[in-house]
Amino acid sequence: MYNAFFGFSESPFSLSPDPAFFYRSEQHEEALANLIYGVQARKGFIVLSGEVGTGKTTMLECLRDYLESQYIEFAFIFNSRISVEQFFEMIAYDLDLACTRTSKTEVLFALNELLMEQTQDGRTVVLIVDEAHNLEWEVLEEIRLLGNLENRNGKLLQIILAGQPELDRKLDAPNLRQLKQRIVLRCNLQPFTLRDAVEYMQSRLGRAGAPPEQNIFPEQLMAEIHLRSQGIPRVINALCDNLLLTAFAMETKVCTVEMLDEVCHDMRLEWPGSRRTRSRISDESYERTPY
Repeated sequence: MYNAFFGFSESPFSLSPDPAFFYRSEQHEEALANLIYGVQARKGFIVLSGEVGTGKTTMLECLRDYLESQYIEFAFIFNSRISVEQFFEMIAYDLDLACTRTSKTEVLFALNELLMEQTQDGRTVVLIVDEAHNLEWEVLEEIRLLGNLENRNGKLLQIILAGQPELDRKLDAPNLRQLKQRIVLRCNLQPFTLRDAVEYMQSRLGRAGAPPEQNIFPEQLMAEIHLRSQGIPRVINALCDNLLLTAFAMETKVCTVEMLDEVCHDMRLEWPGSRRTRSRISDESYERTPY
């Protein structure tokens, strides 16, 4: 709606995980390098964790682009609330296995055959599971067993589990200690620092075609966006998108803190020091006060 008004070729703050807008902060660059290294070196199990909105799915999309460019076979499970039977069926569909896809036994035989073929050609196969913190215990155990497929040169199947911090806590459970011991690489995404947040916003505006001299988000406003978003990329996107829409409606090409106040109110956003947070903490303290 506002792209023509600001001179954008596309929306700069879409919530979709588009690798074209991937901001290569130091931690994201390192995490992507670790994911690629883990696949190349046949390390087996790799865990990517981070709070909601820190960019895990975007990282996985970048990894998928890499795998496709290298002609590496992979299965990508994006809905983790599945049963064991559905898990194997999804693997069979994604890898296009020639078998009865509702039969776990046939899927395992077909998968093993594919892994051996790829190994003979000097290649590997990757299983990516997003939102892995939602996986049932039985499915996690099946994934652990898939990790046993190996030869003298390394693991035949590279498994990447991505999820929220609950995934790390789930893997610490005593009944999953065997799986935890097999995890060779761990990557954790943290919220942006102020510097990264500013560069992130500037890079997305530039990628969308904003002229360098156009000061849509003044320095003070970007610092306030970082504070109120608590450095979470997805929240930054939502705030910036709403700010641009508000500025468009007001026919101005410079966003202000007053606009941000309105956007935060509409989004019911809370952040440390906000009036809503102070009010909630005060109410909780009042409820705990003994009489």
